[in-house]
Amino acid sequence: MAKHKQENNDYTPQHHTNAWLFSIKIGFFAGLIWGTIRWLFYEMKFTTELPGFAADPFFQEAFLKSFWGVLIGIGSFILISIAAALLYKVMLGRLRSPLPGIIYGLVWWAVIFMVIGPWLGVTERITKAGWNTLYTELCVFLLWGVFIGYSIAFEFTDEASREPVKAQ
Repeated sequence: MAKHKQENNDYTPQHHTNAWLFSIKIGFFAGLIWGTIRWLFYEMKFTTELPGFAADPFFQEAFLKSFWGVLIGIGSFILISIAAALLYKVMLGRLRSPLPGIIYGLVWWAVIFMVIGPWLGVTERITKAGWNTLYTELCVFLLWGVFIGYSIAFEFTDEASREPVKAQ
């Protein structure tokens, strides 16, 4: 009887994603991918902000420019991304379109580059940063926000893919 159910297309195992673990994974990969892209943009001189700006209060700038400093910088961006993904899940996790992710990335950019960063001295003020840096960082944070937001929204609102297939 069980074999018959498996042969019939009506049988589909139940799939329940752990929301918190999934958000942590999305945050990890968002930080890894977009942190690496930020480092590449820094190396190509599109931005003057160090890839390890989040670790700036704990390490000297010369160290953050070294190989190990870049790794620590990407690691710190991964930690920020994990926290951001968990926060997104709590606040906006059920919204479906990419627009909430775009807004989320924009808010993070504004907080980091207009409020917290200059106040703590980890980023330059926007009046001194230069247009290339501002545009590059804004674009990276917008895409980072879309990556986090749309990944979480797609996983938890795409119920149609979990419905059993009906035999015809």
